[in-house]
Amino acid sequence: MTSIGGAEMVDWNLAVATATRLVRPGPEISREEARAVVAELRRHAKASEEHVRSFTRMIPEGAEPEDTPVLVVDRAGWIRANVAGFRELLRPLLGKMQDRRSGGPGGAVLGAVGGKVTGVELGMLLSFLASRVLGQYETFAPATRELPASAKGGGRLLLVAPNIVHVERELEVNPHDFRLWVALHEETHRTQFTGVPWLRDHLKGEIQSFLDETDVDPMTVLERLREAAQSLSGAGRPEGEEGDQGRSLVEIVQTPAQREILGRLTAVMSLLEGHADFVMDGVGPEVVGSVAEIREKFQQRRARGAGRLDQALRRLLGLDAKLRQYRDGERFVSAVVREVGMDGFNRVWTSPNTLPTKAEIAAPAEWIARVHRKPEA
Repeated sequence: MTSIGGAEMVDWNLAVATATRLVRPGPEISREEARAVVAELRRHAKASEEHVRSFTRMIPEGAEPEDTPVLVVDRAGWIRANVAGFRELLRPLLGKMQDRRSGGPGGAVLGAVGGKVTGVELGMLLSFLASRVLGQYETFAPATRELPASAKGGGRLLLVAPNIVHVERELEVNPHDFRLWVALHEETHRTQFTGVPWLRDHLKGEIQSFLDETDVDPMTVLERLREAAQSLSGAGRPEGEEGDQGRSLVEIVQTPAQREILGRLTAVMSLLEGHADFVMDGVGPEVVGSVAEIREKFQQRRARGAGRLDQALRRLLGLDAKLRQYRDGERFVSAVVREVGMDGFNRVWTSPNTLPTKAEIAAPAEWIARVHRKPEA
């Protein structure tokens, strides 16, 4: 990654350096055991392809799953990959904010703050997230020297080995079963995007529309980043005084036009995450012997959460909303498959018009009535 000057809104190099320096070390593991874990995760990712295809009846069109790289990374690798993705997606928004900073009343202050402070703050947030993500399908991944992307323009599948080992030890579950269980979830995301050719461009278009509608003072965005970063060091508001800390970063910067877009994005993400959970548990009984134990303990871990600091950061970063997406989306998929079968559910992938709305995620019968209703005589 080339060096970014201090005039940029975010010093991306400094964000990577800060996050890498602050991220907690992974679990203790020997070099031989680490190699074995990496090899097993790669085998599970490959084996998951056929399991997921058979269960979902989704056949890739265009880019095959094998065309998208499977990368087993450590926490620093996850940080580098996500900074590259953020930089690509946020480029238009940051350019807009850069122009506004130059001519706006806050320009002098922002010039003093500079991209280096913002880079440090972003790095602190990434260091928090880097020890929690088990896997990720990067839909808009740009290629980097260390992390190649698909030659056909697709994404890449990341499995974060130290985090997977940490959680399997914490839950005291069969490590081989747990690794396959995680791989099934992430492989489902890869199958969604390779099996639905229009999905990637549709999602990217919605995200870009959301960012294009952003009309917020750059100082406000920096202040929200600062609130989150201060939470990491225990600073911030006094106990019992929440204010905007009760809302996520996305909610804080919304304009009225963005709320409509965000509703559609929330519905799509609920569908994708819920579908992955549904497939993971549906395939599980046949190939993951201890799937019932893993699911029970994993759900307890999700519900239990962590300390108060962790909960505050999750709320600010919108991670609580992501957990609701898993739950609500899985309920939607389960209800639809139960009513109209897997082939009936797969009509959801026909076009953007057949995606569920946010209201339909909560009321699956409404989606079934809309998409499966018979033409009137």
